[in-house]
Amino acid sequence: MPLNVQGTTSISAFGMQKVFENEKFGYWVGGRTALGVQRCEEAYSTEQFVQYRVGLHHLCFRAKSRADVDLAAEKLHAMGATIVKGPQEGDWAPGYYYVLFEDPDKIRLEICFVPGGGLLEQGNRFEPGNDFGLPSNSAN
Repeated sequence: MPLNVQGTTSISAFGMQKVFENEKFGYWVGGRTALGVQRCEEAYSTEQFVQYRVGLHHLCFRAKSRADVDLAAEKLHAMGATIVKGPQEGDWAPGYYYVLFEDPDKIRLEICFVPGGGLLEQGNRFEPGNDFGLPSNSAN
């Protein structure tokens, strides 16, 4: 019996192609990104993801354009996804544009567009604002 991850059709709508799926694990690839999803063990089936525990804070996928972010937001709204923020501009890098949402397990996911080289461009730096509890001029 396949894993049957909720929303797998939607994953392909975001350019991810399923390359493997069995009863415990699914794997999708798109562009230079891969995503693996594993069924939880029965002992943990009543637990929920907590963003501020040790480990994953959120996962961000980079889009090719602002229009792609807007299209993703439309698809997310149509799916009934919980939209946390956006689509909107952010302070993290020049031209940063994103939508932040939660999956059914409350894991936060983001789709963003950053023009050019983003934070890898000479002179650009990460500006967290108030999102990570750091002053906006922090040298992280």
